[in-house]
Amino acid sequence: MITTRPQPTTRKPDTAIYERRESAVRSYARSMPRQFNKAEGAWMHDNQGGRYLDFLSGCSTLNYGHNHPVLKQALLDYIAADGITHGLDLHTDAKAAFLETLETVILRPRGLNYRAMFTGPTGTNAVEAAIKLARKVTGRELVIAFTNGFHGMTLGALACTGNAAKRGGAGVPLSHVAHEPYDGYHGPDVDTADLLERRLSDPSSGLDAPAAILVETVQGEGGLNSASPEWLRRIAAIARHHGALMIVDDIQAGCGRTGGFFSFEGMGFTPDVVTMAKSLSGMGLPFALALFRPELDQWSPGEHNGTFRGNNHAFVTATAALRHFWGSAMFQADIARRGTLLERLLETMAAEHGLSTRGRGMMRGIDLKSGEIATAVTAGCFERGLIIETSGAHDEIVKVLAPLVIDDALLSAGLDILEICIREALAVHYGVAAE
Repeated sequence: MITTRPQPTTRKPDTAIYERRESAVRSYARSMPRQFNKAEGAWMHDNQGGRYLDFLSGCSTLNYGHNHPVLKQALLDYIAADGITHGLDLHTDAKAAFLETLETVILRPRGLNYRAMFTGPTGTNAVEAAIKLARKVTGRELVIAFTNGFHGMTLGALACTGNAAKRGGAGVPLSHVAHEPYDGYHGPDVDTADLLERRLSDPSSGLDAPAAILVETVQGEGGLNSASPEWLRRIAAIARHHGALMIVDDIQAGCGRTGGFFSFEGMGFTPDVVTMAKSLSGMGLPFALALFRPELDQWSPGEHNGTFRGNNHAFVTATAALRHFWGSAMFQADIARRGTLLERLLETMAAEHGLSTRGRGMMRGIDLKSGEIATAVTAGCFERGLIIETSGAHDEIVKVLAPLVIDDALLSAGLDILEICIREALAVHYGVAAE
């Protein structure tokens, strides 16, 4: 029998060492003040015996849950055999196994022919490599990104990010990027793809010919805005017509989070470049990848590199994840089923309170229309043992990123907590008694 009840603790841990030695830049620890020491599946445990249901999943870094036994055993076996830990970009058994599995399990069945570039360890490294490659191949400078997009915190990726608070930390001008309106930004009656085409086709619009158009199919940090397949196909056609590369940032939306391994599957277009990270390793190990058409592979040896591009432990767990989960259509079908369940439960919750939902697949949330209310909801959830966070321009969206493999009973139990906290937060905000 599956136990679905969280057991939060109420006593905050001693944080003196963090206050004394850790930078003030830390954020999650402020809203979730516990010291965690163990995790498995959808659960995290603190050092006082508390247990929390995790609907954050390392911000979609743990799509298969914490310490999945298949992935953990693969890593333990590799370590026990004294496998290569770090190999720069040398050939290793672990890298070969990953590339062969990527080819046979992911790329060939989907009719994709991509070269794989191992960048630095995080998503922002993959984005930096992608835009750098686009500029090299096209000889152009401008990158077109979109309102509410988030692509990373290093300067090139940050220039493509819309969030003002994040951009403000750069300390230097963030240039060579134009932020155009995302699908639906001006409401349902304005075709923003048409606006982009008109600007690019007008030699007096002031918009230079771009090297790339960078887009998330679902904006993870920007509020779970989900672009339609029609709009994305149009953006792909615009990029092709104007000689730009289309880059899909699948760092948060990929690895099954929106249904398919890639978030653009079945939409009728093929990106020139795809960036991936987060759940690529399957176990939270740092691992990022840029995939691109072979003819775009115009790098000189070592022209773009990174010391930790050869994380063999991540190769091992990524290979195990691809084989175990993606070698059969059953896993993807189960994601679709569970995504439908999440959609139905959130829609019911939203309708009861006059709210709306956002997102796609297992990347969904509910719009509280206010950052203050949404923050109160997530705080209430944590007090009841549910780890969940916000997104959106004003942090107004409560975002559900439960593990893709979560049991239905646990998913429902977590959403029950969310519904209670929404009802209470709305009652407090509007000055009425909660039922």
